[in-house]
Amino acid sequence: MAPLIGVTGPDSRLPLAWWASRFAIHLAGGRAVRLTPATFKYHKRDQLQGLIIGGGDDIDTGLYGMDTGRAPADPARDAFEIELIEHALDTRLPLLGICRGAQLINVVLGGSLHPDIRPLRRHTSNRRTPLPRKTAVGCGQGRLDTIIRQSRWRINSLHHQAVDKLGTGLTVAARDLDNFVQAIEATGDHYVLGVQWHPEYLPYLHHQREIFRTLVRLARQARPERLYA
Repeated sequence: MAPLIGVTGPDSRLPLAWWASRFAIHLAGGRAVRLTPATFKYHKRDQLQGLIIGGGDDIDTGLYGMDTGRAPADPARDAFEIELIEHALDTRLPLLGICRGAQLINVVLGGSLHPDIRPLRRHTSNRRTPLPRKTAVGCGQGRLDTIIRQSRWRINSLHHQAVDKLGTGLTVAARDLDNFVQAIEATGDHYVLGVQWHPEYLPYLHHQREIFRTLVRLARQARPERLYA
């Protein structure tokens, strides 16, 4: 049976990212289940064999020790995704963070974020686009390097926050032309990868499909926690 991959997202809005992620997981040979703050209680997390923390609203700055005076955009989502990330870390589920998801993995592991990188950009624009109009530069080693197999590749950009201080057990896997972090990964043998761009919107690029193929391949080897009870 195809491995079950949980994909998190918000309760509100047209779920374009969910549909795109579901398609990408299907292409990779997996089964996707949508998880939101309202629907999470109807699913058993112990049956998951892989987890994707999806993109969306900003993360509450108070979670990483900053106070910008801005109310958290989605505190219910922050809480349920933190619980799922901690579950994935505790049970060693293959874990992929996309945009907000990469940032939240970093925060859960004790890292911090740039609340707004827009005034800090010098070499690239702040234009948001799902098309691959920006450049990522790999660090030449690690898991992402074996997936992408290119020193540079094109990415899209739908964010204005970015990883600042790295969380415990994480390393930088790619940066952009302004030197902002574009990907992080775990330094140990647990598969944890976070990408700042949205590969689910780039299924026509082989190296972006490979991100989902790798997750599904590793998920096939994972056994739901309930089998160990």
